[in-house]
Amino acid sequence: MALFSKKEAERSAERAVPRHIAIILDGNGRWAKKRGLPRTAGHAVGAETMRKITRYCRDIGVEYLSLYVFSTENWNRPPEEVAELMRLLEKYLYEAIDDMAKENLRIVIFGDKSRLSPKIRSLIERTDEITSHIEGFQVNLCLNYGGRDEIVRAARRYAQDVAEGRANDIDEAGFSQYLYSAGLPDPELLIRPGGEMRTSNFLMWQLAYSEMYFVDTLWPDFTPHDIDKAIDEYLRRDRRFGKVKE
Repeated sequence: MALFSKKEAERSAERAVPRHIAIILDGNGRWAKKRGLPRTAGHAVGAETMRKITRYCRDIGVEYLSLYVFSTENWNRPPEEVAELMRLLEKYLYEAIDDMAKENLRIVIFGDKSRLSPKIRSLIERTDEITSHIEGFQVNLCLNYGGRDEIVRAARRYAQDVAEGRANDIDEAGFSQYLYSAGLPDPELLIRPGGEMRTSNFLMWQLAYSEMYFVDTLWPDFTPHDIDKAIDEYLRRDRRFGKVKE
């Protein structure tokens, strides 16, 4: 399927869009199974979809895109599937290193890097260095990430700062500074393809007031049209944040 044309992206960019969109990349394995293919084939197509959707979100004016790529629970999948996911991640990071500057693309990793291979950690260090010199569209790759794990890690860091005299009382805004997303606006819109209707331990703190959009389309089949549909639905909703509608 061809990518959206630049003209189509410019037309979509003329309307309001959320500053921050979060997406759970779901359905790769089922997409492959329906076609009699190994699950790894679905992940390969899903990786291409990720590239396509990332570019489209950038082109229509989204400022931050958070993608749930690999959860802390995904290590429980078959070893050959995990190995293929790591191979695709390496490939993505190698390509990103070549393209980040010219595409004005920042890449930030949310998650525990300690369990990743030395090669992947080295590539992440390189993308971190490039990102530090770029101001522009930011992709947050949630990798070996879990929402509960993030909150526990933040609480430990806060407790250590209190014990060492660097912090005292704390409020919600202060605690947010200990999260991977420190300094970023919370997602206004969460999109989950694949037919499941849950958040699966994703950005548990940050999604407190996000609008949620669930769709049956499997991730490898997801297109810019699906992003537009999700944004259209988001724009129809009345976001009151606990206030009474006047």
